Amino acid sequence: MPASSPIHAGGAPARGWLLALAGITLAAFNLRTAVTSITPLLDVVGDEFGFGATMAGVIGMLPAAAFAAFGAATPAIARRLGLERTVLLAMALAAAGLVLRSVAGNMTMLIAGSLVSLAGMGIGNVVLPPLVKRWFPHRVGMLSVVYITALQAGTIMAALLAVPLADAFGWRLSMGSWALVAAVAMLPWLALLRPAADRGGDAAMASAATTAPAALAGIDSDDSDDDVPAAGATELDSTPASRSRVWHTSLGWGMALMFGMTSLATYAMFTWMPRIFTDAGASPAFGGAMVALYTGFSLLGGLVIPGLAVRIPNTFVLAAVCALAQFSGFYGLWQAPMAAPWLWATLVGIGGCTFPLGLTLINLRTRTPDGSAALSGFTQGLGYSLACLGPLLFGMLKDASGGWAWPFAMLSASVVVMLLGAWQACRPRFLEDIPARRRR
Repeated sequence: MPASSPIHAGGAPARGWLLALAGITLAAFNLRTAVTSITPLLDVVGDEFGFGATMAGVIGMLPAAAFAAFGAATPAIARRLGLERTVLLAMALAAAGLVLRSVAGNMTMLIAGSLVSLAGMGIGNVVLPPLVKRWFPHRVGMLSVVYITALQAGTIMAALLAVPLADAFGWRLSMGSWALVAAVAMLPWLALLRPAADRGGDAAMASAATTAPAALAGIDSDDSDDDVPAAGATELDSTPASRSRVWHTSLGWGMALMFGMTSLATYAMFTWMPRIFTDAGASPAFGGAMVALYTGFSLLGGLVIPGLAVRIPNTFVLAAVCALAQFSGFYGLWQAPMAAPWLWATLVGIGGCTFPLGLTLINLRTRTPDGSAALSGFTQGLGYSLACLGPLLFGMLKDASGGWAWPFAMLSASVVVMLLGAWQACRPRFLEDIPARRRR
């Protein structure tokens, strides 16, 4: 896309850049608040509506299910509405769902509100990276760090403040207050969309939107705009063929298993870590703080792991270290959660660093944006689908066994599967170099 295009930083007024930067940062902050603002309060909400561990598992599986479903639908939505209107829709859905959830009078409304808010956040997951590329093509790497940091900050703060806000104002206001933050994130986009002037055309928006999976994985981290498509260009025209290739490769399945099992354990811990600590005698606020500590390692991993991965030809050693930390943390949470709670949360958080490793490998195992988009779409689509099982199975096993042994055995088995996937994903090779198998 020419540097003089009005949708690029080089041609847009300074006011436009600042509004876009504020909009991207605020939207990113809201991408996980619906997830971690409820999990520390599941005991309180469960008492209100009379549900047990299995239903708590259902609530815990909703984020991964929504991210998988609405993430897949986002490119089509963005082609129709445009990127700016799509992120505006995402924040509107997030705010509306959070309000609906906070006023729920029964489980149906609680689930419905959760789904609406998570739909908005699932759309936001995919649409933010191409917005970064659209408005800041020369600063993609730097802006990616900004929005990932904002995302993690929102995740941590929602977990930390859930119980203190509930103690002070009640659980409904505690969860509903995040709707205000989502509403504020709409304001920069409303200001950008107010002028009637065309900001680049639907074709350019569609072209940027189709790169969302690849951009989310970190494409253009070198801040180069050499491969930014011209307005209306079809950079990913061959994506269907590449996607078919991914289905037939051990690399693709290894990546999906690695990403999926990591996400499965992550959402299980988001949902159940507070309950594990409260059952051991801790306060709900302490359980929320442990979730925040655990989540904080996602930010640390995002800053450290990519730099290590690009320097190590076979990154399986990183996956193995993460697995060892996770096994140790799971064992501690099972056997003696209050003996060293900070240590267990830290170890499990280190184990979750296979998430940024997986995102980094999407680029390290592909040569082209086309291949990266295909591998990212397959990895995240199948991975989030698998992740849905984590909170649900954890809760069902807890109900069936009455203890934590079987749930943690399930999570330990998922780490073994993650390692099997990582063995394939970490081997130094490229998707485009793998011969396509003949299909029937």
